[in-house]
Amino acid sequence: MNRTIIEDSQHPECPIRNILARISDKWSLLVIYTLDRSDKQAIRFKELQREIPDISQKMLTVTLRALEEDGYITRTVYPEVPPRVEYALTTRAHSLIPHINALIEWAVENKDAIISDRKRAAKKTALSSFV
Repeated sequence: MNRTIIEDSQHPECPIRNILARISDKWSLLVIYTLDRSDKQAIRFKELQREIPDISQKMLTVTLRALEEDGYITRTVYPEVPPRVEYALTTRAHSLIPHINALIEWAVENKDAIISDRKRAAKKTALSSFV
């Protein structure tokens, strides 16, 4: 990685830092991944909500707006009654999918060790509170 990029990322106004913060929030990667996994080209809001049951309606709305703002998804409104809105991935989001898959693969490969380390750290913290 370019040293200038790393140094620039230390500044609060760094665009790279901002972009990484946006896509690495709690829900963005999961929404992108869910849209990619779908058999359909586009998914409606309620379908996304069913696929990600622990996301609130408000957070799904906020996440979709942010992803649309950054050009990861498109939002298509159909002039019907009731209104129909569908979300689809853009080329930019499709270019991110291999990286998301690599991150998921890494997490699967390392999850047992990470869980073990967390348990060890929790025990250590619990023991130190008695001292």
